[in-house]
Order: sequence, then structure tokens, then C-alpha cells
Amino acid sequence: MRSLALFVVALALAGCAARAPAPVVDRVPQAPQPEPAVPPATPPPVVEKPLPTHTVKRGETLVGIALHYGLDYRELAAWNNIVNPNVLSVGQVLVVAAPASARPPAVAAPVGPVATPLNVPGPPIEARPLANTPSAKVEPRGQKLPYSDRALALLNSEAGAGSTVAPAPAAPSTGSPAPAAPAPSPAPPETTVVDPDKAGTDREDMDWMWPVKGKVLSPFTEAAKGIDIAGRKGAPVLAAASGRVVYAGAGLRGYGQLIIIKHNNTWLSAYAHNDKLLVKEQQDVRKGQRIAEMGQTDADQVKLHFEVRRVGKPVDPQKILPAM
Repeated sequence: MRSLALFVVALALAGCAARAPAPVVDRVPQAPQPEPAVPPATPPPVVEKPLPTHTVKRGETLVGIALHYGLDYRELAAWNNIVNPNVLSVGQVLVVAAPASARPPAVAAPVGPVATPLNVPGPPIEARPLANTPSAKVEPRGQKLPYSDRALALLNSEAGAGSTVAPAPAAPSTGSPAPAAPAPSPAPPETTVVDPDKAGTDREDMDWMWPVKGKVLSPFTEAAKGIDIAGRKGAPVLAAASGRVVYAGAGLRGYGQLIIIKHNNTWLSAYAHNDKLLVKEQQDVRKGQRIAEMGQTDADQVKLHFEVRRVGKPVDPQKILPAM
């Protein structure tokens, strides 16, 4: 019996020894793992459109090509790295639009009026008497007298010696400061007059006028590109609108003494066959200003050949000029 008990105890001890130890679990809370950074999206590359070009043909000049596209020949030369505007090669390809490097950066217009602080540092403002204030100098007084007939007489006797205007009686002292004098109203801001022809660089509406008064000899055609107006030699030729002279000379065959005025990025006008030029290149002119004298250079008679270009395309001047 005793042997059986020992055998049961041995089996129990063997069973306990065969058990694996309980696993140790770390119950300390783990910090959250950071999410992987997402790389920013790469914007698609900007693909610039190819610039328009012009292939030089025999007999063409830089001035004529610039007139055809409504450009200043100086800009055209700069865009194409042309040192001598009088030298072109047949077959030479010219860019006839401003490259991206030559375009001015866009400037955002102010959204609203700009507030100017009132406490601007500067020298103190000197108080001056108004126009209707007597010129006599009144010395400041450091004393306060109670209101009475005697005090009023004393004040009048002190101020009457140097002033012809009697001072007003002092108000009874109530212990409160006297009300401040009202500030003068500010002067109205100056109005800036803006030339309507130069208010924008791409304006469609222009204030046109006839460059000369005379009979229209030849109407507008696609071949003529303008109109011919009769006149007498030496008669004044006027600027049809305000702008800047971009060419003045006789370098374009068939036009004689020629003036080209660029009014903005949309409009350009040309005045040909003049006898004498009165303006220079890069000179600003006003509408109605005398720019030349009529003549017949490179023409069969005295006349003015007048052209108007819109973005380089000839338009009929009689459709935009006022009725004579």
C-alpha cells in the first residue's frame, strides 16, 4: 500500500516537471508607428507652344516684316539677335513673337485701397492762424480768473493795447477742459488724367481722327493694305491717335518717307510718301500732333498713303475713322 502511494506521488511530480513555463507577456503600451511619408506629387512639365516664325524672302526688310506683324523692328531684331537690322539673308527664319525670356513678369494688381497710417513720424506741425484771425500776437496766460465784470475788464485792458478786436468773454470755469476746435476738412485728392489711348496695352477702342483732310483717291484693298488721301505738298500730317513712333525713315521700298506709330499692343498706323518728317523714332506723340508734311516721295503724285494694322493685320481705315 505504501508502495502504491509512493508511485502516485512520483507520477504527480513527473507531471509537474514536464509542464512548460508560462510565457512572459510585456503589457507596456507600444508607441504608434509613424505612417510612411508620401512624396509630393510632381507637377507635369510645362510644355511651351512653339513661337510663330517668318522665313525671309527676297527683297524683304526687317522694317517691312515688323510692319506686317504689327511689331517694332527693334524688338524683332532683339528677339532674333540681329545686330545690323539692314542685313537679312534669304531663307532666314525669324521669330515674330516675344520669347518667354523677353516677356515682362506678371504683376498682381492691388485688391483694394492701401491704408496709410496716420501716425507717420516727422517734424511737428506748426499751428498757424486762419485767414480771418487778427495778426496781433496774443501772449498765453497761465492764470485762471473767476468770471466777473472786473475780470472781463482786466482782460480787455491787457489785450486791447495790441489788438483792434475785443476778445470774447471767458466762459465760467466748470472744471472740465474746453472743447477742442474742429479739425479742418482734408483737401480732396488730386485727380490723375489718364490718356484713353494709353489706358491699356491691348485696348480695342481707340479714339481715331483723320490724319489729313482730303479726297480718298484709292479705297482699301487687300493688296493696297490702306487708303490714299489727296492733298497739297507741305500740308500737315497729323497723328491719328496717341502712341510712340517706332519707325521714321525711307528704308521700306514703295513707301517713301515713312512714319510708323505703335499705339498699343493691338493697333499700329503708318503714314507714307511724306515730304518731310517732323518726329523721331521712340518719340511719344499725341493725337492730332503734327508729325510730317505731305509729299510724293516714291509716289506719282502728292498724297498720303495711310494704313492701320490690328495685331499686324491690315484693316480698312474708313471703317474706324470718324465721318468727315
